[in-house]
Amino acid sequence: MLISIVTAVWNRADTVAEAVRSLHAQDWSEWEHVVQDGGSTDGTLGVLQGLADDRTRLVSERDAGLYDAINRGLARTTGDVVGLLHSDDLYAAPDILSSVAKAFEDPEVDAVYGDLLYVSRADTSKVIRTWRSQPFRPALLRRGWMPPHPTLFLRRRVLDRLGAFDTSYRIAADYDAVLRYFGQPGFRAVHLPKTFVHMRVGGESNRSLGRILRKSREDFRALRRNGVGGLPTLVAKNASKIGQFF
Repeated sequence: MLISIVTAVWNRADTVAEAVRSLHAQDWSEWEHVVQDGGSTDGTLGVLQGLADDRTRLVSERDAGLYDAINRGLARTTGDVVGLLHSDDLYAAPDILSSVAKAFEDPEVDAVYGDLLYVSRADTSKVIRTWRSQPFRPALLRRGWMPPHPTLFLRRRVLDRLGAFDTSYRIAADYDAVLRYFGQPGFRAVHLPKTFVHMRVGGESNRSLGRILRKSREDFRALRRNGVGGLPTLVAKNASKIGQFF
């Protein structure tokens, strides 16, 4: 089983090397790394080229934003299963991909996801927030639930049938995609109760108050568009994050 890992890089030479090394440390060797570099000029491209092997598919070109870059990477993948590894993130252990591959041995499984630790940008051993998920049930979507999106792996047929990210969303395209996929009748997702990813704090959605407000507006639009819920669901979604800090 070939697992395609997509990394969209936005001028992050300081962290992307750790991300790539965590992929190379996996005990599952059947992967390809599709890297979409946004025309970086800060040395990132040299770092990526230095770490590349024959499983690396690297393109450096200008793009129209993060989700456009991810979509370009997704379009170049050839694997049976697809996941994302953001340039600020790293796999929590060497057995993440092998655990995912084992779960996908069941041909009826559409998605696999795990748990997530938000860590300090300066010290990735310092945990800021813990996102423990749970087994998926369709009713959870109306309660504001979503899987930790950096841990999500999808069967290729899901993307082929339902599409990738909607770039009209600047911050919440991942939430819109989750609602679109997980809201399908009969969608089968497997939760593995283990930490998949360490994610550095300070992402696109929580970088400022203005971005937090924009994220909420986009989340609401995604909920209405996918017929999942409205304001109560949005409130529940935001409230669910509070417990992750304790």
